[in-house]
Amino acid sequence: MLSKAFNKSLQQLWSVALLAIALALGSVSGAFAADEQSSQQQAAKTSDADLWRAVKAGESGYTTAQGVEAGVLINVAGNQGKDVRNQYLTPALGFAVVGVFGAFLLFYLVNGPSKLHHGFSGKMVARWSKADLWIHWVLAIACMLLIFTGLTIMLGRHVLEPYLGAGLWASLIYGSKTIHDFAGPVFMLAWVLCVVKWMPLQTFKLYDLKWFLLVGGYINFGPFKGKHPDSGFANAGEKMWFWTLTIFGLFISVTGVMLVLPGLDLPREASMAALLIHAISAIIIIAFTIVHIWMATVLSEGGMECMKSGYCDENWAIQHHNLWYDEIKANGSLKYKD
Repeated sequence: MLSKAFNKSLQQLWSVALLAIALALGSVSGAFAADEQSSQQQAAKTSDADLWRAVKAGESGYTTAQGVEAGVLINVAGNQGKDVRNQYLTPALGFAVVGVFGAFLLFYLVNGPSKLHHGFSGKMVARWSKADLWIHWVLAIACMLLIFTGLTIMLGRHVLEPYLGAGLWASLIYGSKTIHDFAGPVFMLAWVLCVVKWMPLQTFKLYDLKWFLLVGGYINFGPFKGKHPDSGFANAGEKMWFWTLTIFGLFISVTGVMLVLPGLDLPREASMAALLIHAISAIIIIAFTIVHIWMATVLSEGGMECMKSGYCDENWAIQHHNLWYDEIKANGSLKYKD
């Protein structure tokens, strides 16, 4: 009986011991599993952080999608270009419109227009051909459409959108983009004709420097009053406007084609560069367009008639373009309106 009781106790002891060992081994195993799981989670976090860091840096990964730079999730150059546009170019565009217009308005209020010293003669001298007038007005209308729609696209969400409903704003921005795209080719065609036909008349001469020094003879007070510098067919200001339109018109045309034709499959950096160059060129052209309109309308008495009929008053020609008037009078090409 004693032996049986002893054996039974021994079995129970072994059972307890084995259970304790099993529990201990399970605890150790669980600890190792927990450590392994923690290590895996940490590795996953590190891997995710490295991946996100690479994505934000613009590194290319792998994708089955087709297209240029399809493996790049974030366009770093695009984000940087967007910041440049929003922080610098948009305010510059606002200044080009408000600042330049305001400056000429102030000048007009203080100085007044440039009057004809001897009044209108009543004799009209041929200055522009019918073809010149067509080129000018097609270019002018296309340019104005591009300016107003471009201003809506770049400044509209800051100036107009807060005061318009979502539906009206969506229609306005869609219409502006559509008109902008269709006016572009018309502008480019007229721009080419303008450059080819008028370039021979736009070469700078030494006397153009004096025109700048005397502010074109438009100042009506102080030592500049009554002084009109020599000028050929185009004065120095008109030549500057022409070459500005020629150079930046080329930039705006090339970049416009790059932006409007998605089939070109350009790299993102090239597209953003085109967008920035397009905006900079537009700002410069808009500023010079405002100057050109002021000079041709309210600041120069009799100046607008040139582009309405192709003729200018003889006294206007003598006062503002004396060298050209003397030339056509000397060579016999002076022609009066019947």
